[in-house]
Amino acid sequence: MVKNRRLESEGPIFGVRHLQCLLVFCGLSVAYALRVNLSVAIVAMTDRNDSNPNFDEYKWTEKTKSLVLSSFFWGYVVTQVPAGSLAHKFGGKVMLLLGIGVCSVLTVLTPICAKLGDWKLVCGLRVIQGLSQGFLFPSTHTILSKWAPVEERGTLGTYSYSGAQFGTVVMLATSGVVASSSMGWPGIFYISGGVGMVWTFAWFAWGASSPAEYKKISPEEKKLIETSLGCANKPEENTAPMKTPWCKILTSVPFLVLTLVHCTHNWGFWTLLTEIPTYMKNILGMDIKSNALLSALPYTAMFLMCFVFSTLQSTLSRHQCIPLSVSRKLFNSIGHWIPMITLIALGYVGADRINLAIVLLTITVGINASTYLGFQVNHIDLSPNFAGVLMGITNCAANIMSIIAPLIVGFIVTDEKNSAQWRFIFFIAAGFYFIGNLLFVVFGKTTVQSWNDMESSRAAKGRDGNCAESQH
Repeated sequence: MVKNRRLESEGPIFGVRHLQCLLVFCGLSVAYALRVNLSVAIVAMTDRNDSNPNFDEYKWTEKTKSLVLSSFFWGYVVTQVPAGSLAHKFGGKVMLLLGIGVCSVLTVLTPICAKLGDWKLVCGLRVIQGLSQGFLFPSTHTILSKWAPVEERGTLGTYSYSGAQFGTVVMLATSGVVASSSMGWPGIFYISGGVGMVWTFAWFAWGASSPAEYKKISPEEKKLIETSLGCANKPEENTAPMKTPWCKILTSVPFLVLTLVHCTHNWGFWTLLTEIPTYMKNILGMDIKSNALLSALPYTAMFLMCFVFSTLQSTLSRHQCIPLSVSRKLFNSIGHWIPMITLIALGYVGADRINLAIVLLTITVGINASTYLGFQVNHIDLSPNFAGVLMGITNCAANIMSIIAPLIVGFIVTDEKNSAQWRFIFFIAAGFYFIGNLLFVVFGKTTVQSWNDMESSRAAKGRDGNCAESQH
């Protein structure tokens, strides 16, 4: 503890590591804005009465719209597993730069693609955007592992990843206003893509994969980071990269449960993220300006609740109130079972009770932030050495759910103004939340698994054997 305090006092209040954290926060904000902009834009693209009527309108069915909304994830799942290895080989800066840079350029081209090739070309463009953004989280994780001292890792990680919610909020809140302005719905893509390009230049100028690559970092701060990480990585010094125990991982019950709960979480989360604007327009009867602003409210709550739950968990941990296993399952239960209840209730709320519907949606999404302290950090609990590999696998599987969920909405909701059909959608999401968390509570583990350090174990046994032979 004394050592940690000494290290913290050696670095500046706002150092280069904080600049990298700020840039990553902005990068994730941009990336999520590029990801969700179509959720609101598609409302205006398919109904010119909801925005500036001087722009093209596309007669897309609900099934077609669901196909377009899900196409991003067709590419996104492909690059999840290899992304970690590529970021490790070429550096997090390069992969993050390429990922967001390519996605930004394609976003600006979206209106042209819609005009030239209708929904088919838009789908193809979104697939490529998904491929580029598949590098996002592995690259971010790699960058943080090089820049964040062990004692600051939780804080810097929370601040960086909260950018995802911030970008969602800003995009949902402003896109309706933009669509109704003189820029029309194409302005949504031009503005978000343009901001992404600006961030790309900023990241190229000031971003760095590690302290060693940043020439202007102070000696004190560089020493702080390298000393901290050197202590943390001491067991791995002078050793070759460990081989990934694929068979052990894929047959591990705690890991399989983690994969399932990640899948069920994504089903509920992305059903809401992609369909809230359509639901608000057709069931609650809200125009696109009000729709966009209120669609952003639940994600504003989630952004703020990230810090509330983080503070609560830190307090419980500091006072050793509950074991780690209970903490993970408690926060995950809060993040899944409370939204399960509110989703069921939401299914029975009619257009005459708009305020109640908004409150329930806000609670459903906002309380989801609790899962950041539940299953979403369980990868590190199970295997610190292969946490990136585990995240790649579970995130790949989970985002298959992100593809399927909007498609299921398209097949079930044949009449967008039929509240009974939307109720069934909410019930499905609630059911996934219930089953996923139940499995996590019953079968989830927080202890480090035996396959986490198998090579070291074998080496230790070999050394013991050699010692025994020498004694003989």
